[in-house]
Amino acid sequence: MNNAILTSLLKDYERKRLYAEKDLEERKKNLYLENPRLQEIDNELSKIGISCAKSLIMSNSSDILEQLNKNIDVLKVEKKQILKKLNLPDDYLLPNYSCKLCKDTGYIEKNYTSTMCNCLKQEIFNIEYNKSNIANLQNQNFENFSLEKYSNIVDKEKFNSEISPRENIALIKKICLNFIDNFDDPNEKNLLFTGTTGLGKTFLSSCIAKELIQKDKTVLYQTAPIMLDTIIDYKFNKNTSSDLTYKNLFDVDLLIIDDLGTESLNNIKFTELFNIINTRLLNQNNKCLKTIISTNLSLPILNKTYGERITSRLIGSYNICRFFGDDLRFITR
Repeated sequence: MNNAILTSLLKDYERKRLYAEKDLEERKKNLYLENPRLQEIDNELSKIGISCAKSLIMSNSSDILEQLNKNIDVLKVEKKQILKKLNLPDDYLLPNYSCKLCKDTGYIEKNYTSTMCNCLKQEIFNIEYNKSNIANLQNQNFENFSLEKYSNIVDKEKFNSEISPRENIALIKKICLNFIDNFDDPNEKNLLFTGTTGLGKTFLSSCIAKELIQKDKTVLYQTAPIMLDTIIDYKFNKNTSSDLTYKNLFDVDLLIIDDLGTESLNNIKFTELFNIINTRLLNQNNKCLKTIISTNLSLPILNKTYGERITSRLIGSYNICRFFGDDLRFITR
């Protein structure tokens, strides 16, 4: 990872954090002027908090702590009632941090250890790895995914299917939404998108990526050629910056492997591809990992290219979504 990128991101985080805290002070100031009782309640809560801390240090009396906690509950209820009368949310007197988990610090403190928050990890992924591929999530999302672009005509001879391209993509969309909703379920299968170019495979991957990022999941996008070349660089120490990329392939919540089949394959790359697919299926460290693989190759050609070892895992552990229809890039509607 480039240290300059991390330093720049942390400066941005600090600016966001300071802005959120300054904004809170302004809101407090205005609200306290109009509702002095709210300030009194917050002051009392602060005093009780100090009293609780002192009691824990100097006294073993559970009765004192119980009474203090009851006082806190009474004050919080009163505060909530006042905010409700003013048509303000319960968290109005809390900072509006972009990330509620790390409070715009980029790191989460737990059990005296500091770990990088998923929001910061995702920022790094977007800058160093995802780049333009899934960066344009403003447009590539389910709101802009139109079924109307797909033909509603059944053409069994052309598409080898009893349903129309529109019916098919509606089923695939349903599978994708179910994948998002059940992402943390170990029994929920991964996704394999197969079909010719221009049918929306990468677009749908971006739609899924956006939804999961909003759920605080980390998403790493890699084309198969770049991913496998990066692994080779790491294995042969050609590029020290490949170290983090390699580790993230096995740890990121969602790995999107695009354009499988366009890489120049050799025995080393084949072994590494199998290792990634197989290791992520094992869901090690009690962490549920998911993978989306997108390819222009059909299942028979995938089997011929990668063999039973890889194909059997794809068939057994992936929901296979076959995209068919006319190239959307040439459709204007």
